[in-house]
Amino acid sequence: MAEAELYEPLWSAEILEELRRNIADKVSAEMAKALVETMAGAFPDSLVAGYGKLVPAMTNDPMDRHVLAAAVRGQAHALVTLNVRDCPADSADPYEIEVLRPDDFLLDLLDLAPVDVFTVLGAQAQSYRREPRDVHGLLDRLAAGGAPQFAAEFRRRL
Repeated sequence: MAEAELYEPLWSAEILEELRRNIADKVSAEMAKALVETMAGAFPDSLVAGYGKLVPAMTNDPMDRHVLAAAVRGQAHALVTLNVRDCPADSADPYEIEVLRPDDFLLDLLDLAPVDVFTVLGAQAQSYRREPRDVHGLLDRLAAGGAPQFAAEFRRRL
């Protein structure tokens, strides 16, 4: 969706390293490293730096303050996370940042740009060499990965 410019991703080196560590539990360390490098290479302007001094002012969970600080520094409009409990809305509201679950974020994109979302998911499904090889398989993965309402709504609109 970011490649179609439906949103601009933002992350810090610290966030990318955290992602690499977390997905290395599910795939090989080499695959995790390659994914993070691919993301960083595809969106070189997405890297946020210089947020360190903001971290102490953040009021969300201490372990996740760097995430909100990077969002503030990057002038994000939304912070998309499965872990909304550790970044409650009242910690992001002063910075006019909306904290969203991936499901809600994707539903918003679907409402705002339905044709583009359909095009992107169709192209993504066709690009796979292994499963899932169709949109329904991709939607199954998205549902299992934290976006069940989006997957259901997308299917409803097919």
